[in-house]
Amino acid sequence: MENQRERAKEILKQLTLQEKIDMIHGSQLFQTKGVERLGIPPLKMSDGPMGVRQEFLPAQWKAVGLNDDYVTYLPCNSALASTWNRKQALEIGSVLGEEARGRGKDVILGPGINIKRSPLCGRNFEYFSEDPYLTGEMAAAYIQGVQLWDVAACVKHFAVNNQETQRLWVEVEIDEQSLREIYFPAFYDAIKQGGALTLMGAYNKLYSEHCCQSEFLLNQVLRKEWGFEGVIISDWGGVHDTELAANSQLDIEMSVTDNFDDYFMAQPLKKKIENGEIKEEVIDEKVLRILMLMQKLHMLDGERKSGAYNTDKHRQKALEAARESIVLLKNEKQVLPLKKENLKRVLLIGENAQCLHANGGGSAEIKALYEISPLMGLKSQLGGNAEVDYTLGYCRKEDVSKKEGAQTENWQEKSLEHGGGAQKTDKENIENNDAKIENIIAQRKESISLEEKRKELREKAVCLAKEKTYDAVIYIGGLNHEYDSEGNDRFDMKLPYEQDILIEELLKVRDDLVIVIQAGSPVEMERWIEQANTVIFYWYAGMEGGNALANVLLGKVNPSGKLPETFYKTHKDCSAHAVGEFAKEKSVAYKEGSYVGYRYNDKYQVEPRFCFGHGLSYTSFVYTEASLDFEKKQISCIIENTGAYDGSEVVQIYLRKDGSKFFQELKGFEKIFVKAGQKQQVTITLREMEKDSLYCIGSSSRDIRLSIEC
Repeated sequence: MENQRERAKEILKQLTLQEKIDMIHGSQLFQTKGVERLGIPPLKMSDGPMGVRQEFLPAQWKAVGLNDDYVTYLPCNSALASTWNRKQALEIGSVLGEEARGRGKDVILGPGINIKRSPLCGRNFEYFSEDPYLTGEMAAAYIQGVQLWDVAACVKHFAVNNQETQRLWVEVEIDEQSLREIYFPAFYDAIKQGGALTLMGAYNKLYSEHCCQSEFLLNQVLRKEWGFEGVIISDWGGVHDTELAANSQLDIEMSVTDNFDDYFMAQPLKKKIENGEIKEEVIDEKVLRILMLMQKLHMLDGERKSGAYNTDKHRQKALEAARESIVLLKNEKQVLPLKKENLKRVLLIGENAQCLHANGGGSAEIKALYEISPLMGLKSQLGGNAEVDYTLGYCRKEDVSKKEGAQTENWQEKSLEHGGGAQKTDKENIENNDAKIENIIAQRKESISLEEKRKELREKAVCLAKEKTYDAVIYIGGLNHEYDSEGNDRFDMKLPYEQDILIEELLKVRDDLVIVIQAGSPVEMERWIEQANTVIFYWYAGMEGGNALANVLLGKVNPSGKLPETFYKTHKDCSAHAVGEFAKEKSVAYKEGSYVGYRYNDKYQVEPRFCFGHGLSYTSFVYTEASLDFEKKQISCIIENTGAYDGSEVVQIYLRKDGSKFFQELKGFEKIFVKAGQKQQVTITLREMEKDSLYCIGSSSRDIRLSIEC
């Protein structure tokens, strides 16, 4: 480290003021400017985390349009967190890092590790969990994987960036204790365990400071308390003041506009330095950190890894992660797994059976070489001996459904208009002041027409489902990137497009209906969940998602996913809505404090629909013989697979202690594979162990099998 700093200082001495300025702000939409005469390359960045984003023109939000930037479309971070498997996080991170390097990138803008405070945040699919420990463990492994390939992971968004509504200006009101207990730990783990080389600030304000130029966040916490020596990058358009940005610990300013010289840390900063308003030494440290980063990535010594993208190996890794991410929520009559040999006719219902999701969601959009839909996955794996029929069942607005994932070429810039985002409902938001009478009438007619069309589609689907010749009927619905998307928050958890009505009617004629919900966040299921026997949660599972789902449905793979967040009966049961605030425009108060997710449910005895850590298997596991070693900080037990299928189990450890304000708190977990009829010991090492406490071992936060006192 010291040698790197000394070498960086030698290079720094040779730089002019203009060259330094060029290195600390964007000179293109996704890169800074290098110094050619000294062999310093530009720093090239790209969005993640579900794959490396397609190439854009240097100064326009317009795709280059070549056919050489297709990449592996990876499962979203919520799906990855559902694996509860650090190895999978490492592998997927490694795929992303190798592909970023293969595409010539230096920094991948991910992972997103903001805590899921509310199920309505439109960007939740990019994040891991409501729990700081699970988030930190998965993120650290992910970052390590990325950085194996001489690419820097950029963890984001620091901090308390938990809504998209007015994200550019909203101020978060939160007590510091809750900030440090819930919203900081994952970032700390990303730095200390993961070794993250870069970090991105958030759009919002905290304690009256914009996060990207915050003295408290960037200097006091990151630099002084945590000792972070990496490069801090602004979110695109997250800087608002030249002097504050320069004097903060921010190293690079990026934005969404092409007026690169006018960025706050561009010519305005140069003028202030030349006028003596800001000392040049302020930016020297920024440049030093950038140069040290370049050395760590081997950008200056010619010894850099080359990487590769869109390989067979990467697609296989995407498939494996997708399989592990699928969560079996209910299987009361053991409808699943379906027996391939018994399937002669199968009916699939729902738009998400054939919908492709890669090209949507905002900055997480992916230009995938292909994407296997559930319909294609099932057809492919069932083969010619089975007839697979499909009917839509429901629809969106016609103009939207024809343009799935389509985005305007200036989406990024437009996303920051009016403060950056808004809540979104199933109906278009109409500005009454500008609306004309004719438009209102037209929309009413459209609404009636759409209602009639959906009724027609429902009736057709129910009529087909009644046919006794179908050996299986599978409903595949949920959300899409109209709802799970950067720049928008949901209005509620309800399924859009009148899906609830359709599911209700289908269950009346098929009690063996297999319901698959695909989404990036929980959805409300109360209208039909009691009648449903078989429910799967599928997430946005990447390019091999359809194959992964078919593998699970047909029993080729035993489901092992566990929920990384609470699935509420309604969003009103979530603490952010019950006692706090969400999606406010000027300021949002985190009145729930540290009682986020399952902590709130446990403390106040709120019954979730599906609890944190929940996920079923085709087999069953018995827990016995708990033991504790205080000196080694280890807890062990025996897991026996008493069912007929080989399978994996996630063993979860929760801490309960007298005087704690939490009923319980996740402290450890491990995923193990056990063959049918066999036993296996699992030993979990905790970060710390507290005396006079009770450690509970279970299959979920509400399914505790063993306990042991310390």
